[in-house]
Amino acid sequence: MEMNPTRWSTEKLLREASKVRDDTFGTVITYSPKAFFPFTMLCRDSCGYCTFAKAPARVQRAYMTREEVVELARSARVGGAIEALFTLGERPEDRYPRAKAELAALGFDSTVEYLRSAASLALQEQLLPHINAGTLSTEELAGLRPMAVSMGIMVESINETLICHRLAPDKAPARRLQTLRDAGALGIAMTTGLLIGIGDSEDDRLQGLREIRRIAEEYGNIQEVIIQNFAPKPATQMAHVPPPSREKFLRSIALARLILPESVNLQAPPNLSEDPGELLSAGVNDLGGISRVTPDHVNPEKPWPNIDGLATILEHHGYALVPRLPIYPSYLRENRRWIDEGLLPTLNFHRDQLGFAREHAWFSGDPSTMPTRPFISHPAGVRVPGWLTELRGELDAGHEAPVELLTMAGSAKGFDVMGVIELADDLRQRTVGDTVTYVANRNINYTNICTFKCRFCAFSKGPLSLNLRGTPYLLSLDEILAKVGDAEEHGATEVCLQGGIHPTFDGEYYLNVASAIHQNFPAVHLHGFSALEVLTGARRLGMDLRDYLQALRNAGLKSLPGTAAEILYDPVRAILCPDKLSTAEWLEVHGTAHEVGLRSNVTMMFGSIEEIGAVIEHLDVTRRLGRRTHGFTEFVPLPFVHMATPIYRLGKARRGPTLRETVLVHALGRIAYHGVIDNIQVSWVKLGVQGAAFLLGCGANDLGGTLMEESISHAAGATHGTALTPEEFEAVASHVGRTLVQRTTFYEPVSADLRTRRGVEHAQQVSL
Repeated sequence: MEMNPTRWSTEKLLREASKVRDDTFGTVITYSPKAFFPFTMLCRDSCGYCTFAKAPARVQRAYMTREEVVELARSARVGGAIEALFTLGERPEDRYPRAKAELAALGFDSTVEYLRSAASLALQEQLLPHINAGTLSTEELAGLRPMAVSMGIMVESINETLICHRLAPDKAPARRLQTLRDAGALGIAMTTGLLIGIGDSEDDRLQGLREIRRIAEEYGNIQEVIIQNFAPKPATQMAHVPPPSREKFLRSIALARLILPESVNLQAPPNLSEDPGELLSAGVNDLGGISRVTPDHVNPEKPWPNIDGLATILEHHGYALVPRLPIYPSYLRENRRWIDEGLLPTLNFHRDQLGFAREHAWFSGDPSTMPTRPFISHPAGVRVPGWLTELRGELDAGHEAPVELLTMAGSAKGFDVMGVIELADDLRQRTVGDTVTYVANRNINYTNICTFKCRFCAFSKGPLSLNLRGTPYLLSLDEILAKVGDAEEHGATEVCLQGGIHPTFDGEYYLNVASAIHQNFPAVHLHGFSALEVLTGARRLGMDLRDYLQALRNAGLKSLPGTAAEILYDPVRAILCPDKLSTAEWLEVHGTAHEVGLRSNVTMMFGSIEEIGAVIEHLDVTRRLGRRTHGFTEFVPLPFVHMATPIYRLGKARRGPTLRETVLVHALGRIAYHGVIDNIQVSWVKLGVQGAAFLLGCGANDLGGTLMEESISHAAGATHGTALTPEEFEAVASHVGRTLVQRTTFYEPVSADLRTRRGVEHAQQVSL
C-alpha cells in the first residue's frame, strides 16, 4: 500500500493494522498446541541476551537422548500437543569437543544429522516436527524436509553492527536471509521474524520487514512472521538493558502487518506480554505455539498462558481462539509443493477439512463425550460477516442459497459456526416445526461379498480385502424373509435392503428378492438397492435402466436409498471408489427412479478426503435434480467412520469429520435444500444419541430408523449400538424439548393401531 507509516501516529498505525487483520482473517485468532523439545542447549554462538544456550559444564548431556525424545513425544500427545518444536543451538560440535564426542557415541557426525533422527522419532509418535535449527545449507535443509512439516529461523535484525551479535557469526543477517531463500527454493514453509529492543532502530525494523516481504513475494514460503519483544535476563550481557517500550513494540507489530503481504500470518508471543488484547490491537492474527506440557525453554521465567483462559480473554475482545497445525491451511492445500509425501499420514491424523487442527476430542462412530460448549455465538458488538447476512437475506427473499455463500458457510470457523447453526435451525423450525420423526424399520445387509474395491469401505469382503472384520456371508432368500417377518412382528413399517455387489448376482436377484418380500409381506415398505446395485443389475441383464427400475417397482420396490453417493464429485470419487459408478450415473439412476414413480433420498459420506468445494458440489447437483423431479424425501449426512477402513489405514484419509464439519454439513443441508427437501436426518449409528440430540439443534428433524441390526458402520469401527427402541428415540427428542412422532418412509404419520404394537426389542441399551 502507498504510505509512509513511520510518520503515522501510533494510534493510526494500530487502527490501520487491525483493519487489515480483520479484513483478511476475520474474528479468528490461531495458535499451535505444541511441546518444546530443547534438543541441545549448546551453541557455537554467544548472543548478548540468551539464556537458552549454556556452557557444557551446565548441562548433564549435550543432546536429548532418543529415549527422552520418545518419552516427551508420548506425554505431549497425551497432553494434547500436535507440534513438536525442536529448538537448538547452532552447530555446537564446531565449538565443544564434548558435543562432537557425544554425537560420535550416538552414531552421528553432526547435530543436523542427529536432529533428522530425533524428528523422525517424534513423527512416529504422531507429532508434527517444526524445526528451528538456525542457518542451514541447502543440503541440510533438503535432508530435514522429509521430517519437518515446517521450519523457522528468526532474522532478528537486519542491522549487522549490533553489539549483542558480535560473538554470533550465525546471526549475520545475510546468512539468515539466504537460509530463508534456500528454503523457499526447496518448498519449505518457514517462520521468521524480528526481535525488538536489542539495539535496533525503527528504520532497521522497516528494512528487515521489507527484506522478508521480498522473499515472501518471490518464493511464497514465509508462512508467518513473529514480532518478539526483548526481555532482559539476569547474568547476560544485556541484563540491564531495558525492554522495548510498549509503544515501540506495538508499533513494530503494526508496521509488520501493514508492510508484509496480507497472506502472511503475524504472530507475537502471548507469554511475553501482560495483555493479549494489546497484541490484537496491533494486528496479530496468531499467538504462536502454546504448550500445556513443557515450559518455554527460551524464556523459562515467562509461563505459557492457560489456553482456556486465553480463549475467554480473546472472546471478550471479540475474537475466537482456534487451534492450527505447525503449517498453515493455505500451505496444506498446496501440499505437493510444500510437504514431503511421508508427512501426509500424520497431517491427516490431526487436520480438519480446512487444514486447521481438530478442535474437539470427538469422532464419528466413537463413544467420545460431546463438549459442553463447542461453539460460541457472536458476542455483542462483534460484526456478523457480510456473507452470513447476505445468505439469510437470500433465503428470506425466497431464493435458493447461492453456491458461493454455501461455500463460505461451510468454511465457517469461530463465532461464524454458531451463526450458520442458528440460521439452519430457524429454517428447520419454519419448515417442519418442533416435531422429531423416526421410522420403525429393519436394516438387512444380505451380503458383504463385493466385486468392487472402494477404499473407504470396511464392510465388503473380497480376496484383496485389507480388513476382514468377520467372515464373508450371503443370506439365503429364506433368511431374508425371516428377517422381514421378524421386523413386521416387532412393528417395523419398512425394511432397508443393501449389500455388496456379489459376483454371482445378475439383475434377477434384486427382482426376485423384491417380489418375494412384497408377496409375503405386502404391508412392509421395501426401501432398497443402491444406485450401484440398480445400475449393475440393469447392465448384467442387458436391460434399459428405465425398464429395469419399472420392473423393480412392479416387483414391490417403493423407494431407493441414496447410498453409493459418497461425495458426488468425480475427482474425489476417483480416489475413494475408482471402479464405482460416476456422479452422472448416480444422478441418472435417481432421476429415472423418480420418473417411474419411485422416491429416494440423498446421502453424503463426508469427512474422509474431500474439501469443502466437493461438499458444496454434492449439495448443488442433488438440489438441481430434486428441484426438477421432486422425488427426494430426505437428506442423510453420513460422517465417515475411519477406524478400520483401508484408506485410513494407509494414511490417506482423515480421522473422519470434526464436530464442526459434522454440524455444518447438517446445517448446510437444511440451508441448501430449503424448498426442495424438507427433512434432514441424523445418523445415530455414527453420532451416538448425544451427537444425534445435538444435531437436532443444528437444522435436523429426523432420527432415521430403529434398524434392529446395523453392519456397515460397525464393520468400520463404530460402537454406538445396532438398534434403538422408540423409547430411546423419545429420550433423545425429550432431551432437546421436542415432540417425537413415528412416520412412514414417506413422512406420513403412522396409524394409531400400528403405533400401539410393541416396539423393537432392545439390541443394546443406549442412553443420553
